[in-house]
Amino acid sequence: MLNISRLESHGLFNRNVPRYTSYPTATHFTNSLRADLMPEWLGRLNPKEPISLYLHVPFCRRVCWFCACRTQGLGEDGRLERYLKALQVEVELVAKHLPVGIEVDRVHFGGGTPTLLTPDQLDALLSTINTHFDLHHEREFSVEIDPNEIDEDRLDVLIRHGLNRASIGVQDFDPEIQKAIGREQSYEVTRDCAAMLRSRGVKSLNADILYGLPYQTEERLSRSIEQLIGLSPDRVALYGYAHVPWMAKRQVMIPDEALPSTRQRFGLSELAKNLFQNNGYQTIGIDHFAKPTDGLAIASNTGHLRRNFQGYTDDVSSTLIGLGASSISKFPFGYLQNDPKTGGYYERIEKNEFAVTRGHVFRMDDALRARAVEMLLCDFAIDFDALGSEFPDDCIKTLVSLGRHATEHFDGFVELQDQVLSIAAEGRPLTRIIAQWFDAYEVANTAHSSAI
Repeated sequence: MLNISRLESHGLFNRNVPRYTSYPTATHFTNSLRADLMPEWLGRLNPKEPISLYLHVPFCRRVCWFCACRTQGLGEDGRLERYLKALQVEVELVAKHLPVGIEVDRVHFGGGTPTLLTPDQLDALLSTINTHFDLHHEREFSVEIDPNEIDEDRLDVLIRHGLNRASIGVQDFDPEIQKAIGREQSYEVTRDCAAMLRSRGVKSLNADILYGLPYQTEERLSRSIEQLIGLSPDRVALYGYAHVPWMAKRQVMIPDEALPSTRQRFGLSELAKNLFQNNGYQTIGIDHFAKPTDGLAIASNTGHLRRNFQGYTDDVSSTLIGLGASSISKFPFGYLQNDPKTGGYYERIEKNEFAVTRGHVFRMDDALRARAVEMLLCDFAIDFDALGSEFPDDCIKTLVSLGRHATEHFDGFVELQDQVLSIAAEGRPLTRIIAQWFDAYEVANTAHSSAI
């Protein structure tokens, strides 16, 4: 039984904290980082360790008001052609600097709306990937699909190039809520998209759904989740809508007064969690659910669950190369981000140069804290002995000391026993707040979303 007043006393309803899809968070990336770090770090990769790729298409036919991602309206089709040419040049640049023999285990195609591309455009881009990278024959190839922007011809191209996991954005099926967030997508369109994917043998289907949306009630959310469960997705991401109009200007279109309170948000999140659990889904970390046979559930049960910019993953690769404007690459040495503006991205790539402008080079105990925070978000525990096999003892001692103080501060919610710091079940709504306890960087309240 959750003790709401105790959770509240630790800031659950009035704190904004990072989602910790990276550590340090992107708000601490340094501007004007040297672009030549990209070829240097690519060259330092171990050719025996596979890598992952992320391709970003920042354009949407229509821009949803709720979205805080780096996206923009498509405008003229010529903009997309120019972007794809630049993306293909970047593919060649990255491939040229990789060690010989390094394999790509995973390819993720996201946005924006990657399925905006025509069949010919999809085929050309994916053929470029296939030509310039050594793709593992059993690789995972996943694509974010907008049900309003997919047809049989485009889907057939994706299947031909090995699509085996698809992610569908749902948000909410209620028409009034969809209108309020600028995302009109009927249940029937979504159902037909899922059916097309299943009929072509796509074995893994993911879906995103949001709580905390304008005009959302428990009854409406229950109805949407029941409809979603009827589509039988293999995994579901349940995100709290982040209302940050000071950062995402399009969100001013969403009326503040229509948003649920933080206590109501919490009630909606608990309702959703119970619905998924009661329908056979396993809770994964703080905001995902998966069928027991899904890779996320297996990774969670075997200690191999990880977290990156796409959320929870069973991808254990230490390197994720981001391609496209605003894309972030994760290396064992730190993070590198391409110019977020398409104009700046073009300016560099069209000169045959890398487009890196921001990032963070790991220093001191950054890598250690990054792994500790990831453990908390994935396993609700930090195994200090396991960390000791990767990092020097002196650094571990600092975290153990922080852990002891955490047990005092979060009395009853956190315990330290046999070199393992763990979060009790009733304290798990505080996980992001507890993770911040191990964050060495100052966290501005306005730079992040609500803790719930």
